[in-house]
Amino acid sequence: MTKSRTWQALTIAILVAAPALAQTPDYPDRAKPDVDLYALMSGKCPTLKVAGRDFPCRAVAYFHSEKGRASFTIALDDPDDHSHIISFSGENGSRTQADHYLLSVDRMELNSQDRPKVDGLPVPAFDPSDGACRQIGNFARLQVLSIVCSATDKTGRQYQLRFESDGTPITLRRVREFKKAPPQGIDPYR
Repeated sequence: MTKSRTWQALTIAILVAAPALAQTPDYPDRAKPDVDLYALMSGKCPTLKVAGRDFPCRAVAYFHSEKGRASFTIALDDPDDHSHIISFSGENGSRTQADHYLLSVDRMELNSQDRPKVDGLPVPAFDPSDGACRQIGNFARLQVLSIVCSATDKTGRQYQLRFESDGTPITLRRVREFKKAPPQGIDPYR
């Protein structure tokens, strides 16, 4: 992914944060932005399948919220829909070893040009799902080697990702400073 891909990934941050900025009846728990950390990764997606359809990826990012929800977000290179974004999302991921991170996926967040908009940006659909993401690498060292995700929604649609880094250090940004220390045992940079 090139420098222009980094800007595309920044667009992902805006699209992911958009529902958090809006107070709507459909999103009562998202009254304020809650993303506190994001990481932009450079590499390729040898596997990216959405409901049996293969796509290349434009950008891959990781987001972490103050409440513990995390997601691996992928901008699809879909010629029919430049707003096509998916996120493997779950709560309370953890490092299983120094360089291994596991996120249990409980929902897919799906965004497209056909989704309703808030402040001009599409609001993702939340689709209950079951799956996991495994990341090899370490944010503290600014290295992510690979990410493998797999999830199945309640209707049987399957989502798969295999991301491989090109070796470029990740871009890690703390979006918000912590107002208070995270709860004991919670590592905000996992």
